[in-house]
Amino acid sequence: MAITWTIIMWSLLLVILVNEIAAIYTVFREKRDIAATWAWLLVLTLIPGFGFILYAFFGRKLPHKQLERIKSQTQLKLRQALEEQKQQFINMPKPKDQTVQIYRRTIMLFQSIDASFLTRHNNVSIFTEGNALFKKLFDDIAAAKKSVHVEFYTIYNDEIGNELRTLLEQKAAEGVEVRVLYDSWGSMGVWPSFYDHLREVGGYAAPFLMSRSNFFDFRINYRDHRKIVVIDGEIGYIGGFNIGDQYLGRVPKFGPWRDTHLRIIGGGVYGLQRRFIGDWNASMKKDEDKIFHYHPYFRPIKVHGNVALQTVASGPEAPLEKIKMGYLRLINAAQDHIWIQTPYLIPDDSILDALRVAAHSGIDVRIMIPSMPDHAFVYRATQYYARDLANHGVTIYYYQQGFLHAKTMMIDGRMASVGSANLDFRSFKLNFEVNAFIYSQDTVDELEKIFVNDIRNSRVITPEMFANQPRWLRIKQTISRLLSPIL
Repeated sequence: MAITWTIIMWSLLLVILVNEIAAIYTVFREKRDIAATWAWLLVLTLIPGFGFILYAFFGRKLPHKQLERIKSQTQLKLRQALEEQKQQFINMPKPKDQTVQIYRRTIMLFQSIDASFLTRHNNVSIFTEGNALFKKLFDDIAAAKKSVHVEFYTIYNDEIGNELRTLLEQKAAEGVEVRVLYDSWGSMGVWPSFYDHLREVGGYAAPFLMSRSNFFDFRINYRDHRKIVVIDGEIGYIGGFNIGDQYLGRVPKFGPWRDTHLRIIGGGVYGLQRRFIGDWNASMKKDEDKIFHYHPYFRPIKVHGNVALQTVASGPEAPLEKIKMGYLRLINAAQDHIWIQTPYLIPDDSILDALRVAAHSGIDVRIMIPSMPDHAFVYRATQYYARDLANHGVTIYYYQQGFLHAKTMMIDGRMASVGSANLDFRSFKLNFEVNAFIYSQDTVDELEKIFVNDIRNSRVITPEMFANQPRWLRIKQTISRLLSPIL
């Protein structure tokens, strides 16, 4: 009996040793930030065997060739015109108006890190409800004359997804150039055959960068989380809505869906068109499927709006976390208030410290998050950081009227960001995202009025209320927080 137990003990020690060696090799063979490195080492060490299955889904990076494909496509930048615009800002006399100075520095940041044009005189409409958004979007697609480019993380095979597909098939049959780019994981359950008829009538559809289905591509990280539509190179859509019945409030689990999306007419569409072409070309293996003639998509747009904006894209192919840097810039520029809506609040240390500093400096920092989870671990981590920030003077709201999915940030009534990027590690480091950064007091004022209206459907969660949460709930929040760099 003693010999048997000795064999079992030595066998267990051998398994633990082999698991630890494999964990160290797996984690350190790929370059990643320190927080994610230690988080994965913790998972692989504490969950022998099964931890490697989790790593296969959540931890593997994109192959170098795929990253190079997406990186090479970012060269579609109209460099000469951008350099001329950058020089204008560099040579501009220092403005006396502090607002103009803040605009100028933020604009120059995005010109430098993302080659992003500042476009003026845009018309911008804000949508917060799915029925109104999809009616306008479908009307614009139905009126398209030359091209319809669609890129979404999620396009479901449900009622609204089929309505969109049918409309795109009709436009392709009319001779309109129709291209659809979707994420194979986000569009779970939608096989390539879903778009067979679209292809038969002359349209195009493909998964972003990845394999043709999740059966072959089960990597949960490095997804195309962007939501872009460009119609005739003149009308653009960007924001938080995907294509699915749940985004119309038709799924009882979530109830009414509260999101924020923009419709843009003007030069701001160029940034969305450039991003779509880059993503499309990176996803095509054959040259004949790529877009090489750009000029038809960048025609002059006659519009007399008053909204200045830049579109900024970020992803794991770039060394800088560009949208996160934009968030930091806005937070650090605030003088009066910072109002944020995000479904997932899992900030890294830089964002967390910036929010703490702002709150302790007397700035009115308010963050609105959902009152219900859609991902258990993610929501517990969100609660952990909400509790931390509440203890530092940030006002935390739980939105009660359905699920809050909006990704917005408003600063001092002067600047705002609306797009696909959440305030979390995944959007900063792991996913491909795109946001519009807006410099228009009228538009920002409209976004802030929406925020104030949402407060009526929310409740404040105070530090005392967080402190009185059940101990087991706080333990789950703390455990989830340890995994935050990889959630």
